[in-house]
Amino acid sequence: MINDPIADMLTRIRNAMMAGHADVAMPCSNIKKEIARILKEEGFIEDFSVNEGEKPSQTTLQIKIKYAGERRSRKPVITGIERVSRPGRRVYTRHDEIPWVLSGMGISILSTPKGVMTGQRARQEGVGGEILCKVW
Repeated sequence: MINDPIADMLTRIRNAMMAGHADVAMPCSNIKKEIARILKEEGFIEDFSVNEGEKPSQTTLQIKIKYAGERRSRKPVITGIERVSRPGRRVYTRHDEIPWVLSGMGISILSTPKGVMTGQRARQEGVGGEILCKVW
């Protein structure tokens, strides 16, 4: 039983990058698909796919990790990924107080009433919400 599925997703991505794996698989959910979509749009991962199982609980999310550099000296594009809001301590913010990640070099991912989006887009839309994670 996983108490925090988003933290589990981020940890699986972090571990796969440190081990140099090309891709990583995890149980799928709608919020995980949205986070993967944002990571792909922002250029932090190469691609993601949803693999349907026989039962809905067997559906998996496959993420292709993006690396930069040649074969021997390749480094992952994501240098850091951190969970902000946890089940034990929820972190909410208003649209004018959304934190910058590395002075704009990274992104924060928020869950807002208008859906899951980056911090920059939430500022433009004028909505706040729960800060799920930071990626840089």
